[in-house]
Amino acid sequence: MKIKIKEIMLDSLKDFDPRFLRHNPVMFVTELAFIVSIIAAIIPGYFDLPVTPTYREFYVAVIVLLFLTVLASNVSTAISEGKSKAITDSLRALKRNTPAKKVDGKKIVEVNSSDLKRGDIVIVEANDIIPTDGEVIDGTGYVNESSVTGESRPVRKILGDSVTGSTVLLTDKIKVLVTANEGETFIDQMISIVQTAEREKTPNEISLQVLLSGITLIFMIVTAALFAVSGFAGVKPDLIILIVLLVALIPTTIGGLIPAIGISAINKISSHNIIAKSGKAVENAGDIDTIILDKTGTITVGERGAVKFYPNQGVDYKKFVKYCAMASFQDRTKEGMSILKLAEKEGIKISESNLKSFKFIPFSSDTKFSGIKGNKEEIMKGSYNALRSLYDLSDKYIDSICKDISLRGGTALTVTRNKKFIGVIELSDILKPGIRQRLERLKSMNIKPIMCTGDDEITAKYICSQIGITDYIANSKPMDKYNVVVKEKEQQRMVAMVGDGTNDAPALAKADVGMAMNSGTAAAKEAANMVDLENDPTKLMDVIFLGKQILITRGSLTTFSIANDLSKYFVIVPAIFAAFSSLDFLNLLDLTNPIVAITSALIFNTVILIVLIPLALRGVRYKPSSVNELLRRNVLIYGLGGVILPFIAIKVIYMIMIASGAVW
Repeated sequence: MKIKIKEIMLDSLKDFDPRFLRHNPVMFVTELAFIVSIIAAIIPGYFDLPVTPTYREFYVAVIVLLFLTVLASNVSTAISEGKSKAITDSLRALKRNTPAKKVDGKKIVEVNSSDLKRGDIVIVEANDIIPTDGEVIDGTGYVNESSVTGESRPVRKILGDSVTGSTVLLTDKIKVLVTANEGETFIDQMISIVQTAEREKTPNEISLQVLLSGITLIFMIVTAALFAVSGFAGVKPDLIILIVLLVALIPTTIGGLIPAIGISAINKISSHNIIAKSGKAVENAGDIDTIILDKTGTITVGERGAVKFYPNQGVDYKKFVKYCAMASFQDRTKEGMSILKLAEKEGIKISESNLKSFKFIPFSSDTKFSGIKGNKEEIMKGSYNALRSLYDLSDKYIDSICKDISLRGGTALTVTRNKKFIGVIELSDILKPGIRQRLERLKSMNIKPIMCTGDDEITAKYICSQIGITDYIANSKPMDKYNVVVKEKEQQRMVAMVGDGTNDAPALAKADVGMAMNSGTAAAKEAANMVDLENDPTKLMDVIFLGKQILITRGSLTTFSIANDLSKYFVIVPAIFAAFSSLDFLNLLDLTNPIVAITSALIFNTVILIVLIPLALRGVRYKPSSVNELLRRNVLIYGLGGVILPFIAIKVIYMIMIASGAVW
């Protein structure tokens, strides 16, 4: 991602326009000070300013330093916006107007992708570019999504999965239902989000702007009062010196960096291949108290598959495997396909001719079973509790197998034939590497993780014991997630959750941070305020860490800015009242030349803003810890450091200027 220096400098100079800077009160006042300084330097007599060559050099130095202060702030903003523009350009490059094979009745007609609208159906064959966003309604195939996600490994798409325009189908053939009109595709939304992020202010940023505006107003009043008091005390007022005092005392450091911090927040999330729909979502991530996690795909790897068949007592093993395969033949879920593969290894292969008189009953997250029915026969597979309740069954042998599988952390999929248990299929999944450590980091930040799983109580409890959490919801249904979000929010807690299905949409919309998978349904992506392009649910934890880092960066730089403003007060005020020996106790640095001292303070003010630009863009280093520890570290490093550093730096600058012959 290239950022052009020439464009950044041009944008920075354009941003000197007061109509732009008025949105940043601190820098707006600094620019006004810059303009007044130029006028005062041109016609010093009008303001009763000294006109000696020495003082003229001082005026020029002040003008240059004020210009550099505003320029540094504009540059930091332009760099952040340059990154946003680079992201936007790369996204625009993805959009391609490609041929599409549209189904028109019984015919297939070729049209441009720009002519497609929501509800159309298109055929995509191997090596075709998927023309627009949609949902797979028939067929399966591997899709290369590297142009969108950066992930080179192809992703298998099955019935119900969403596909993104401009990606490429590598194998097989799929039928896609178009879910977006022209201009409403996922890439269009990403472009719009990144563009609006350039100027959008988040709630915390607005609050901080109000605080800084108040501080600036107070110091303007203080400066005006000093102007009056100095005249009353018999000290000749010097407009330029009072301008320097004002600029040095108002929080120019954080005021100049606020826009850059806000914009870089969106850029940081984007660098993780996550699209945040607003800056508010990123900020909310930093305040999260509760995180709701699915077991499958988030805590475990998610590629749950069949590993073993367990026929019931008196049931022939080969016949049981055949019934399992029959119930799974039209099941396009990963679990269903894995059952067919395992059956083939056992020498059992099913064809359509075996199922001509059967009707397929698809899996539902509410019923928790699927199967086939017909020819006076009914074969179902699903969770033990669901089938036991459906047929009012009781089987101690099946019950013991299910418990043994659950104790091993697996999932028991029971199978019935004609309303009787005929056996169990064991599905196995493994924990994601490092998941326990990541959850420990969350708990160290006082964030409560809650696991939701459709598995039974025993399996849920076993998984939780492996990852070190205590809160979980077993036998979870879609509304359970929504109810958990509502319950946590009623306790004034900020809630984050991840989901990918239409049934997750209500909870995603209700959560303060809802992250949907790019492979998820259109409803889930619409309801969420973040979308992960790489389909990695554990990234929600990364989002929380990034949100914390952004809040800490803003807080740390604010603390530092206000602290070093207090230090500069003890440099400039003694210089103004240098004629009064009774105020010598304020001259802590023993700076005997007032004008050089004031110039040194202004140089420091400008240089520190420039030095902190990389930190504002990169972010303060964040180590997961409690609120008290973070506050203590912030006060010690940025509070105490903000007080001490200016004294040292200004003294060094002063000594260098005196040594170089500056005797203003």
